[in-house]
Amino acid sequence: MVTYYDDLPEDLSAALDILASASGVMQDPWWVFGGAAMVLAGLTDWRVPDVDVLCSPRDAKALIDALYGEVTPDPGEGLFRSRVYGQILTTPVPVEVMAEMEVRNGGDWQLVTFESRIPVAVDGGRLYIPSVAEQIETCKLFGRPKDLQRAEQLQRLL
Repeated sequence: MVTYYDDLPEDLSAALDILASASGVMQDPWWVFGGAAMVLAGLTDWRVPDVDVLCSPRDAKALIDALYGEVTPDPGEGLFRSRVYGQILTTPVPVEVMAEMEVRNGGDWQLVTFESRIPVAVDGGRLYIPSVAEQIETCKLFGRPKDLQRAEQLQRLL
């Protein structure tokens, strides 16, 4: 198991601890991804405005309820859509929860999935992140300039 970095910003560390302590409501595999996963994988100089969580629809609803968040209808427009989407604003850093998230790839929608599940110990319990290689693949799939920059930064960790 990977242990997270002690020099994380206090608000991010607190949000991750809260998420880990609430994760007992989830029954299916789930992941922290995006900027928070990058930091947990070792890019400690990265600013994290929110914590992204990918999980099953059942677990998304349970986690959002457990942390007093709100499910918001996803219009399915733009680059991303999710069967369940919710924001948790009760944590020091907001948590965004997505279930069956898809990204527009050309004219088609592609399901975002992870195969690897790396455990990360935090004070509140355990979080899971995708491998660095999968994080790079996902950034490239998303394809926005900021995602391509993230992929480049993550490459340093391989």
